[in-house]
Amino acid sequence: MMSPKSPSAVLPLLKRIEEGQTTANVAFDGYAQAISASEPVIKAFAHLDIESARRQVSASSRQPLKGLPVAIKDVFETADMPTAFGSEIYAANRPPADAAIVMMARKAGGTIIGKTTTTAFAHLDPTMTENPVAPGHTPGGSSAGSAAAVAGGMVPFAVGTQTGGSVVRPASYCGIAGYKPSYRLLPTVGLKHFSWFLDTVGLFAPTVADTAFFAGALTGRPLRVDGVNALPPSLGIIDVPDWGMADKSIGEAVMAVVQAAERAGSKIVAVGNVAVLHEAWEAHAAIQMFESAMALAFEYERYRERLPPLVRGELDAAQKIGFAEYDEARAIASRARREMKRIFGTLDVLVQPAAPGPPPATLASTGRAVFNRLWTMTGDPAISVPGMRDSAGLPLGVQVIGPFGEDHKTLAAAHFIEGVIARLH
Repeated sequence: MMSPKSPSAVLPLLKRIEEGQTTANVAFDGYAQAISASEPVIKAFAHLDIESARRQVSASSRQPLKGLPVAIKDVFETADMPTAFGSEIYAANRPPADAAIVMMARKAGGTIIGKTTTTAFAHLDPTMTENPVAPGHTPGGSSAGSAAAVAGGMVPFAVGTQTGGSVVRPASYCGIAGYKPSYRLLPTVGLKHFSWFLDTVGLFAPTVADTAFFAGALTGRPLRVDGVNALPPSLGIIDVPDWGMADKSIGEAVMAVVQAAERAGSKIVAVGNVAVLHEAWEAHAAIQMFESAMALAFEYERYRERLPPLVRGELDAAQKIGFAEYDEARAIASRARREMKRIFGTLDVLVQPAAPGPPPATLASTGRAVFNRLWTMTGDPAISVPGMRDSAGLPLGVQVIGPFGEDHKTLAAAHFIEGVIARLH
């Protein structure tokens, strides 16, 4: 297995800017040229404003992100760009203010270059976005455009969301790093919610170290992992329902990485079957459906026939989910979170596939979130680590899941795994 073609790491570019070997404006222009060359094919953006962003570069270049472009998933409100939530219903929507994460990116020195494509209301109806590293294959969803924009080298950083697997899975399919932080580490103010108990703001960048830097720049937290020589983490292999849905290529890839990590000093811990996690995996749907019925009640009542088929079907079914089923699902989620705290008392992180396999050869589906939705429900941080591929050269992501609230520890373990993968090739 070899490393898939991927965009250049961002941290070396930032270092060259800091050392005066290049400038923020030159770096920005490089990304703008990549957009001009690739966007007509990849179709990662719902809206672009390169010239407006370019005018902001010099004023932003003293901040951590150095004026580099940042792409924002079109479920976040932006005051200076349209926000359609992936739906023609909101084609004329112009919010009065930026979402909190957008302002965080601006204050950290990022220039907001555009809004990336999303499935309608961040559900499952596919976009027309192409996978830059696997033409003809889905880039995943719902954060299709954000993942594709980074994978295509058009932006160094992008923001997405995950309700089931909409950060980790697209990152896996596109051969980049995708980071779903601990629940509520990043604010959802100004986000069009689908399920507020599950919706989590996530980040994309070419590598784990780039992603950790981006997260640290946004939050001011000490999340960077570049230059850190951490001890090999102990890795847990857990028996949860989704393992049976993995194809041979991703199963072999994960085991190859685990074995290489063990040779590098990691202790491997078999967690076994945990009943409440099986229950939680099943309960995810009840929470998502019950909350989506309320979050999109206006659209369902007023515009049902204008909703795309998968969203409409979800909301039709959601009308049958009552509060008793929802409350029980929430109770299961609470028990699962307590169980995860116990599990992480005996190991550092869990390792799993980031997706059931390589990206499916279709744009009519975004793939399945079966390897992601449990960790979205428990709120634990999860990262898709790039670098593996199947025999046909398609990207495979290795998912690292860490303890709630210990995002630096999780990012450091993912950085270690990324190094292990690099040494396999």
